[in-house]
Amino acid sequence: MKMIRKQDGFKSEKLLVLPEYILKDISNHPLISSLYVTDIGYFPQAKYHYRERLEACDTHILIYCAAGEGWVEVDHEKNFLLKSHMFVVIPAGTPHRYGADEQNPWSIYWFHLKGEEVITFINSFHLSEGPLQIPLNHFVTFIELFDQCFVSLSDKPYSKLHHIKTSQTMRYLLSSLGLASIRTGQEERKERYLEKTIQFMNDRIDSSITLSDLAKVAGLSIQHLTYLFKQETGYPPIDYFLRMKFQRACQLLDITDYTVKEIASSLGIDDSYYFSRLFKKINGSSPTEYRKRKKG
Repeated sequence: MKMIRKQDGFKSEKLLVLPEYILKDISNHPLISSLYVTDIGYFPQAKYHYRERLEACDTHILIYCAAGEGWVEVDHEKNFLLKSHMFVVIPAGTPHRYGADEQNPWSIYWFHLKGEEVITFINSFHLSEGPLQIPLNHFVTFIELFDQCFVSLSDKPYSKLHHIKTSQTMRYLLSSLGLASIRTGQEERKERYLEKTIQFMNDRIDSSITLSDLAKVAGLSIQHLTYLFKQETGYPPIDYFLRMKFQRACQLLDITDYTVKEIASSLGIDDSYYFSRLFKKINGSSPTEYRKRKKG
């Protein structure tokens, strides 16, 4: 029996492909050009759905499986099974094929994106590392954001203001998916190490701690803890702790009339001159100058 393959045309589907003249227009707008939607749709119970682009395409594609199952092949060799509440991102320029499971066909939300910021989102949230699972409680948020984009583009495809709104909404959608996706066991452990250490810092913001103290709390070697902190925050642990102290110092300068010496002492720094020098190095101004600035 010959396999049936269908690209689109599903009952109750949503489908919008923006025409070239609109894409050309919005691709030059400074608030849209870095991230914008070119195609967007929803295929419910998409039996026999199949798409093949072995020569790749110039858009980044995101497919979210809301129900059922399907499969995705990327770069001629990576094969993934996509189940309910999983999504996959196919970066631009990547050959691919995908289709619905014949026995339990998927229902999918999908969109194509262009712009230089898209790959930054993909890399920052590790969205192209194969299918990612989304907790069920985040599905409602995804649907709300997706529908906002679809309705906005459907109602006013010619309106630059609607495209600006869609571009911003899509940024939020990508960020939400990235943060909500269930991490690997290794990533979860890394997050627990950092959270445990940062909580220890918070609890002792008014005192001094050593790198050995932090490593002992995390249950890691000093070298490994330092590596994790620099990888995730950009700073070694003690530098991060100092920045936490001076963030608290800024809050105290803003909302209290404590002297600089009193604030320094409350953060476990007895030498107010040393405190002021370090404050200026980190914040770019002295505590007194910072307090004089108009804020809000």
